[in-house]
Amino acid sequence: MKRSDATYRVRVRGEWACFTRPELRTERVTYHVMTPSAARGAVEAVLWKPAIRWRVHRIAVLSPIKFASVKRNEVKHVVPVKNARAMMRGEDVADYFADDDRAQRNALVLRDVDYHVDVSFSMTDRAGPGDNPLKFDEMFRRRLERGQYHMAPYLGCREFPAIVESGRDDDPSPIAVDMDLGRMLLDVDYGRPNRPVYFDARMKQGVIEVEPIKRREDGAEVA
Repeated sequence: MKRSDATYRVRVRGEWACFTRPELRTERVTYHVMTPSAARGAVEAVLWKPAIRWRVHRIAVLSPIKFASVKRNEVKHVVPVKNARAMMRGEDVADYFADDDRAQRNALVLRDVDYHVDVSFSMTDRAGPGDNPLKFDEMFRRRLERGQYHMAPYLGCREFPAIVESGRDDDPSPIAVDMDLGRMLLDVDYGRPNRPVYFDARMKQGVIEVEPIKRREDGAEVA
């Protein structure tokens, strides 16, 4: 697997964020900081291609950790996949009205978040003959500077938009805080079946070092 030599420092910030802890399902409760999977999603919002795979190396917390409690309207069920496929085939399915399926729930979220995310990418086996690291390096830098997005970036929930831009020398410094964050979601290994991968997250002087995910490819695990 061919890797790019470049490591990019990306600044991700926003007014609200919720990086939901998976063990608390009824009421949303956020992790203290952004998860690596959310950081990867923010970078992929700038540039996503089947030919590359992003890896998060570290996350630096630039603003004090602040919580807030809010009420949010959520639907209680998701539309079954079989119903969606039936609709695509033009078949009749039962009507669904979100207003009849809505519930108001409490959520513990983060306020005024600001992060530096250090990332790099590697080429995948889906790269074409004309794909190479230099091509995607130039594409990513250009899109980041222009504020162009593949899709709207968000901070854990789609209603919490994110600003994603290049890290600069005059950005705030990481907070001087050490904290054991416990078991944190590292990422999802998309295989058969999909599986969540966790790691023991520790913040030292505002910085979280992220270990590489072990992915399964043809029965073997690779970074």
